[in-house]
Order: sequence, then structure tokens, then C-alpha cells
Amino acid sequence: MQKGNFFGLLACVSALALSACGQEAPPAPPPPSVGVVTLKTESAPLLNELPGRISAFETAEVRPQISGVIRRRLFTEGGTVQAGQLLYEIEDAPYRAALAQAQGSLANAQAAIRSTGLQAQRYKDLVGINAVSKQEYDDAAAAAQQARANVAAQQGAVQAAQVNQNFTRIRAPISGRIGRSLLTPGALVQTGQADPLTTIQRTDRVYVDVTQSAAQIIDLKQAMKAGGISEAQGARIQLILPNGSVYPGEGRLQFADVTVDSSSGAVTQRAIFPNADGLLLPGMYVRAKLIEGERTQAILAPQQGISRDARGRATAMVVGKDNKVEMRQVTVDRAIGDKWIVTSGLKPGDQLIVEGLVNLRPGTVVKPGAPQQVTAPEGGAAAQGGAKPAAAQGASNAGEAH
Repeated sequence: MQKGNFFGLLACVSALALSACGQEAPPAPPPPSVGVVTLKTESAPLLNELPGRISAFETAEVRPQISGVIRRRLFTEGGTVQAGQLLYEIEDAPYRAALAQAQGSLANAQAAIRSTGLQAQRYKDLVGINAVSKQEYDDAAAAAQQARANVAAQQGAVQAAQVNQNFTRIRAPISGRIGRSLLTPGALVQTGQADPLTTIQRTDRVYVDVTQSAAQIIDLKQAMKAGGISEAQGARIQLILPNGSVYPGEGRLQFADVTVDSSSGAVTQRAIFPNADGLLLPGMYVRAKLIEGERTQAILAPQQGISRDARGRATAMVVGKDNKVEMRQVTVDRAIGDKWIVTSGLKPGDQLIVEGLVNLRPGTVVKPGAPQQVTAPEGGAAAQGGAKPAAAQGASNAGEAH
């Protein structure tokens, strides 16, 4: 009986197998959907972010012109002073005495000039009738001339004494914000001392000195010469403050130095910024974004579509013939908002895959479509242009190495 059950079970299994063979195979899965962006050429500003330092529009170190003891300080530290405003008074008693002495010497010389002049005139009349000798007349004329010269010398001494007395009142050479006083009343100051009394800086406008490597400048000039990049006219500059915020005012590039710093290999460029609210302080470290030029036929690829392979090379996935995925090695120049400027590896009309890249392999058949959303990375649009981020720098270097 067990043998009969075994053959019956075998017959059932055979029947089921034959039934399964008669059914159709399950359908193949549909191709994965990907979001693509069709690339095109457009104009793109070449922005660069450079380090810089702020310096005052005008700076004056207040120093004594004479030696003496400070009697009074007549300004508030950190306040605003006007050109010509009295800042310090130095004890002037010695200089008043010197002026009085010089004035007395001048009066004595002026008195002597009259007597010598009259004597020379009399000798001139007498020498004509041989009443005096020619030598006596010459001596009298020379004495009169010496008296006149002595008057001129004493006048100069009076003027010098007056200048020294005026130097006892130290005035502001420029208008601006005045710093702390390094000396107090009662301190002795000397002509030519190393330390200034205080410093005045004009900061209603400020300079921003930025440095750029000579290699970058050469690359830009060669690219302009080769074509495709036009020079920026009236370049406007934007500042990034130490706390990461953007300074509301825009500056203008004034000039670029004509000499490369031998120690750093960089060239200094100077811009001027308005600073009516005093937010920009001399010595402050900032980053300046400036437009170096404009690439007229640039290919801008969304950053989502550019990645790096295991060797660090910049790569992109595009939809090729028969909707098959192709991998391209690309070279990127710099970031413009949430996009890269691609200099090689991609061309206008390419369908760059920006969505659905996970586990996607070259040769896979895909279904391209419009991306659901293309969002800028954090800080991308706000920090448009500028120097390359660390990851981007690596991608650019890797692509260029290829």
C-alpha cells in the first residue's frame, strides 16, 4: 500500500511540473527612471574668492616735533577729531624765553645797521676829497653790509623760535578716528622718538588689499588671449566678513601691483569700499569675491551630476545612444552657485543624469525624464562663485590631471 502511495505522489509531482512548464515567464522589470538635465552653453562670470586685509584710507602717527613735558591732553580716546584740532600741549616756557631772546638779538642788529650805514655814507663823501683813505671807506661799507646780513640772520632766528613755540601745541594732521594715547600728561617727549603719541585713521572709506597667486593671473590672461573669456569691466567686489556674513556695500578695484612678492609668489590688488557705519576696521581679515572675467561659451553642470571615482577623478553619468548610461571623465574649473563650469568631457546637448544615480552602472538602459528638483547645496547660491571648496578642488585637480 505504501508503494502505491509513492507512485501516486510521483504522478502528482510530474503533473504539476508539466503544468508549470506550460505557463509564460514573468515579464522583465522596467528600466529605472533617472532625472536628466540637457546641457547647453551660456555666459558665466568667472568669480574668484581671495583673502584680504583692511587698511585705513588715511593713517597719521602723531609725533612731537620738539622735546618737552606734556602739559595737557585735549582729546577723547577713540573719538573723532578734525584736521587742525588741538591734541596735546607741551610746556612752552623754555620756547617762549628762546623767542624773546631771538627778538632782542634782532632789535640789537637793527639798531647797529643804522649807525654803520650812516658811517659808510659819510666816508663815501670824504673819500672824494681825500679826507679819508680808500681803505677806511671800504671797511665802513663792509661793516654796514655785515650789519644788514646780521639783521637777516636774526630774523631767521626769530622765525625758528616762533616755529618751535608753535610746536608746543600738537594738532591733528588729518580728520578721522583717534586711537589711545600712549603717553599721559607729565611724560617727557623727545624729537624723533620711536613711539608715536597716538594714531589717527580715516575710515569713512577703507582699502582692502587682496592677494592672488601669479600663476592664477597668468592662467587667466592666457585664457583670455586664447579666446572664450572676456575681460571684466569695472569689476565690483563683494566682501565676506570674519563671521561669514556678506558686507552690504560693494567695492571697486583700484589697481594691481606691478611686482610679484618674492616670498609668496602673489600679487597684491587694492580695492576701495565705503564704510560710513564703521563696520570695517583696519587690520580685519576678510575674503573678497571679485569678477575676473566672463566665459562666453561655458557649460554649466549641476553639482549633483558630478562625482568622483575611486581614483579621485571627476566623472559624470550621461544618457547615451539607446538610452544606455555612459560614464564620462570631466574637468571642472570652478563653482558658479550650485553648478560647475565644465571645461572638458561634456558638450552641449548631453543629457546629464542628476537623479537616480544610486547603484547606476555604465551600460544600464534607463528611462530619462525631467528631474523632480535641482537644489543648490547649502550655501551654494548665496556664496556664488569664489574659490573652490575642498571637495570641488579635489575634483578639479583630478579632472585636470586626467
